[in-house]
Amino acid sequence: MTDVLSPLSVGDLEAPNRIAVSPMCQYSCDPDGLPTEWHRVHLGSRAVGGAGIVMTEATAVSPEGRITPHDLGIWSDEHAAALEPITEFVREQGGVPGIQLAHAGHKASKKRPWDGNLPIGPDETDPDGASGWEVLSPSPDAYPPFDGDRPAMRKADAEDIQGVIDAYRAAAERSLEAGFEIAEVHAAHGYLLHEFLSPVTNTREDDYGGSFENRTRLVREVVAAVREVWPDGKPVFVRISGTDWLDDRDSWDIEQSVRLADDLAELGVDLVDVSSGGLHPEQAPPAGPNFQVPLAEQVRKGADIAVGAVGGVTEPEQADALVRNGRADLVLVGREFLRDPYFGLRAAGDLERDPEAAAKEWPIQYRRAVQR
Repeated sequence: MTDVLSPLSVGDLEAPNRIAVSPMCQYSCDPDGLPTEWHRVHLGSRAVGGAGIVMTEATAVSPEGRITPHDLGIWSDEHAAALEPITEFVREQGGVPGIQLAHAGHKASKKRPWDGNLPIGPDETDPDGASGWEVLSPSPDAYPPFDGDRPAMRKADAEDIQGVIDAYRAAAERSLEAGFEIAEVHAAHGYLLHEFLSPVTNTREDDYGGSFENRTRLVREVVAAVREVWPDGKPVFVRISGTDWLDDRDSWDIEQSVRLADDLAELGVDLVDVSSGGLHPEQAPPAGPNFQVPLAEQVRKGADIAVGAVGGVTEPEQADALVRNGRADLVLVGREFLRDPYFGLRAAGDLERDPEAAAKEWPIQYRRAVQR
């Protein structure tokens, strides 16, 4: 029976297990978007800690696609070169380096969470002196701010939309040069691609608004652009919000997510990473362990594509059950990896029946701590 410690084969790639570090923003770059020693240690320690796949945080495909001025980016060759040592180290530890490519849309140009998370106007700065900018939105009037006033924004026109597609394509090419093995397109959590998907934030009347086909057009065009430059044997993932959690109005829901997943599979996407929400302050998600897993399970049953589950996973046995019971093909672990960088090794120790085999999962430098 397949379990969470089983290798995951996707395309020509084989990850050593089915535990992935979920993308988690660190807000720890200078305004140039280049990775720092924090990123090297943060991502590298999770690779040492036994994660089969180590995903970067949301990595902006353009400067205006950052959530905050301190987000990671990959809009130049300098970014690719700075990320390459990190991907090399992850591979040296036996893990698979992945990158989440993102554009924050109208949730961009904000202060970091610990600085208040409020919009920064084009003529304003954050506490570190970093300047804000005008942000892009499918429908500015539909934007519901989570905190504070709406930021300075404009409705994306045809040139803007083509620029987004081109930015994703170029970012994928640079990600390949940097040594990443997986490219994930971020289409969740109320950022630009999700803003186009949901009728809550997309009130356009052109080819990118209205019908399901039109609202999903930009996601499909971005994925096609990434797949065009990403080698056939290397996986492309897409993260979606399975639902907006806005059942009282016309919104993005699980039925549309299943339909989109089928469309993405036809475009060459290998796995859909199913999260939820993030679009609107009136969202009403449930809480507790595995709270998003039913969404992933429905996508897995309804679409012909591999699925990743995320949300409230804190124990190795819990992650293992998701795979053993056929609810997901991959388990993405977020906050538990912040609390315990060695969650993957702990899972191997807790779930492996042979203690000697479990000990051999640890780096040789640490093995004396677990050998009996």
